[in-house]
Amino acid sequence: MKNIYGITLSQLENYFEKNNYKKFKATQVFEWLYKKRVSSFDEMTNMKKTTIEELKNEFVFENIKIVDKKAGQDVIKYLFELKDKNLVEAVLMKHDYGNSLCVSTQVGCNMGCAFCESGRLKKIRNLETYEMVLQILKVEMDLNIRISHIVLMGIGEPFDNYDNVMNFIDIINSGKGIDIGARHITISTCGIIPKIKEFMENGKQINLAISLHAPDDEIRNKIMNINKAYPINDLIDVLKEYIKKTNRRVTFEYVMLKNINDTEQCAITLAKLIKNMNAYVNLIPYNETRHIAFNRSDNETILKFYDILKKNKINVTIRKEFGNKVNAACGQLRANHERRDK
Repeated sequence: MKNIYGITLSQLENYFEKNNYKKFKATQVFEWLYKKRVSSFDEMTNMKKTTIEELKNEFVFENIKIVDKKAGQDVIKYLFELKDKNLVEAVLMKHDYGNSLCVSTQVGCNMGCAFCESGRLKKIRNLETYEMVLQILKVEMDLNIRISHIVLMGIGEPFDNYDNVMNFIDIINSGKGIDIGARHITISTCGIIPKIKEFMENGKQINLAISLHAPDDEIRNKIMNINKAYPINDLIDVLKEYIKKTNRRVTFEYVMLKNINDTEQCAITLAKLIKNMNAYVNLIPYNETRHIAFNRSDNETILKFYDILKKNKINVTIRKEFGNKVNAACGQLRANHERRDK
């Protein structure tokens, strides 16, 4: 049976129509799930008992479980246990503009970025749509808050789980669902070009972020395996096409790695690479982990890198640091939990 939290509104409408019901029943179910937050079909009091029984035979309310939680200043890191006992993470970040949740899309990751903790633990499987939706619902219930922004930047590569991710976005963006605005949702990808091309035909105003982390093939090949399949110039070309077609700005995520990608020459090369693009660069101080031998660039180096981009008329920000004391980098809490269990 399918989990009810993994069904989009249009899929549920199709189900009711196929079973000779009016499709507005789907809207009623969605309102019970996402507005009134019921946890069983029996609580849907405006539905006939026969309808309830049919829904019970078709769908289930399986849940995910919070097994660990670490809080720091303006950040809370959640570790979830799935039905099959696998673990994934989500990170709540409190901003002045609202509450943002960083959601995982896979158990592990096969992209193999050298500096990434979640890439160290290889992909076991894709997350189902409902397992992503429930990350939001569980955090909102736990803290009694409203999450206003979603970033698909947790464990996993979202475009390696494309169909489930698109269904997830459909549910959380729906006005009858969790109702998070499209422009408050960001998908981060390391650069799977065929999926970027597919995504640009989607039509939704979802934000696109690219995990770039290097200004050229020489450096990117060393730290990001994906670049060997989709070289940096090919990636930039398709992003220019994306910007032209969608009229949407692209974000380039750039983790600052000491003596790897943080030199003045790297900043100059990066500025030339993305010159005149409708884009901005988000410089990210690296969150060090005991398992991986990369170090964080010092503040002076980060600021110098920032200044070079600014002088070259590149829109650039330095990301506020969240939770380096609560294992906030993707995969750290999961890795520590699994090490304790051994």
